[in-house]
Amino acid sequence: MTRGELLSELAAQLGAPHEARWIVEEVAPSASSSTRISEAQVTAAQRLADRRAAGEPLQYVLGHWAFRTLDLLVDPRVLIPRPETEQVVEAALAEAATSGDALTVVDAGTGSGAIALSMAVELTRRGISGAVYATDTSADALDVARANGERVGSVEPALLPVSWFEGTWLDALPDQLRGAVDLVVSNPPYVAEVEWAGLDPEVRLEPRGALVAGAGSEGTAGLADVEAVLSQALRWLGRPGTVVIEMAPHQVEAARRLAVSLGYVDVAVRADLSGRDRTLIGHLR
Repeated sequence: MTRGELLSELAAQLGAPHEARWIVEEVAPSASSSTRISEAQVTAAQRLADRRAAGEPLQYVLGHWAFRTLDLLVDPRVLIPRPETEQVVEAALAEAATSGDALTVVDAGTGSGAIALSMAVELTRRGISGAVYATDTSADALDVARANGERVGSVEPALLPVSWFEGTWLDALPDQLRGAVDLVVSNPPYVAEVEWAGLDPEVRLEPRGALVAGAGSEGTAGLADVEAVLSQALRWLGRPGTVVIEMAPHQVEAARRLAVSLGYVDVAVRADLSGRDRTLIGHLR
């Protein structure tokens, strides 16, 4: 069988030619459509296609996915990195550019390590020194994040050091960082309990704990973990210090009010690629 024939077969099976291309590229990269591929490659591709046809997210089927400049391992232990979170990193990098040439950065709720490792790599490339600390309540997620740290470090040996800690948001950090953090970045769970059943079935194959949060203290659905990060950051950020946090568009106004009530100033909101409010930025002076 040629690569082109395999691509046509899988495209018909999946009803999605672009997904078929991803799978064929995984087993037979950089080959022409007329290249004959081995029986082992055909079998491997068919197994991947069968998993995808059964409803497993393509990113888990492939076992890795792009996030900004990185290619990260992903599996059902971690949330799949999304473009909205790439924009959160962009906002955090913009804040870092105005915060000095040596920074202590925290990624609260790291999952696959996407934010932490992107910050480490891109700050290094911009000539900013310092260190990145990443936390997660899930030991399984941290195993994936550490594996990604090794993966990224093998091609980016000069990147800022990244340390991993198991625990709840910033309270997982070592005590010596209290009051010494310059920048907190986070993509916490923000899906409301009542929204879970209505999510796409593929999304519900991702870790529920990385998606669903309770209501905030003032009643906004799904805001509990956003509130926890904003509150805990007060104890860990230096002055000046900055928090950059992702949330659902309908939560932004409640989060803005909360941030101001906690003492954050110059609170700003950034839109995602679809033009919806997505990222809240707050400063401590």
